[in-house]
Amino acid sequence: MTNVSDNLSTQRILIADDDKEIVRVLNVYLAKEGYTIFTAYDGNTAMHTLMRERPQLAILDIMMPEKDGMEVTRLIRGNPKLLQTYILMLTAKVEDIDKVIGLELGADDYVTKPFNPREIVARVRSAFRRLELRDEVDEKVYFYRDLIVDMARRRVTLVGRVIDLTPTEFNLLAILIQRPSYTRTRNELLQSGLGYEYESMERTLDSHIYHLRKKIEPDPNNPIYIETVYGVGYRLGEA
Repeated sequence: MTNVSDNLSTQRILIADDDKEIVRVLNVYLAKEGYTIFTAYDGNTAMHTLMRERPQLAILDIMMPEKDGMEVTRLIRGNPKLLQTYILMLTAKVEDIDKVIGLELGADDYVTKPFNPREIVARVRSAFRRLELRDEVDEKVYFYRDLIVDMARRRVTLVGRVIDLTPTEFNLLAILIQRPSYTRTRNELLQSGLGYEYESMERTLDSHIYHLRKKIEPDPNNPIYIETVYGVGYRLGEA
């Protein structure tokens, strides 16, 4: 592990990959941007680092020894102290099912290997911009049918039951609930919810909406909260 810092106000990143060359290259590129970097080459070390250093963002390779990226993601999302960690998953697998599983477990974004390190830097910058906006506390509480979204606490309840959302799922729901019945375009949701505008990322947006529906809809196949406006985007229906 490198660059261990006690300053918890810095922007901290964990890079976890068993390919030491990938870790080295990403470390160089991201440290140059001023981020504090921690590294791990297996899942157990990654979890120890996450618990000890509490980085705001974790770059996780799917294929790691001891605990793979999927298992680490599951553990992060199951731990209240780590729940808000932003997860960028690296995968050498090209099958859509692997990406879908990663998003279903709670990953916020993914990049397929081989990749340009500058793309990772761009994704990380975008993620931290959203995390900074999150820290600008909005005291409002939004009510929609049986949903309550507390912006300051980043807490969602449905019929009194707390719903655990990933950072990206919360961002998307927060955008939609601020203007019920107003259709948010796919581009708006990509920029505001995911933080970037790439045509190729529309399927990622759809995956996040799908998993968000699974958590809040009585029947995700017949949604009554998040409606699809075909050819445009998504909206919350009439209350």
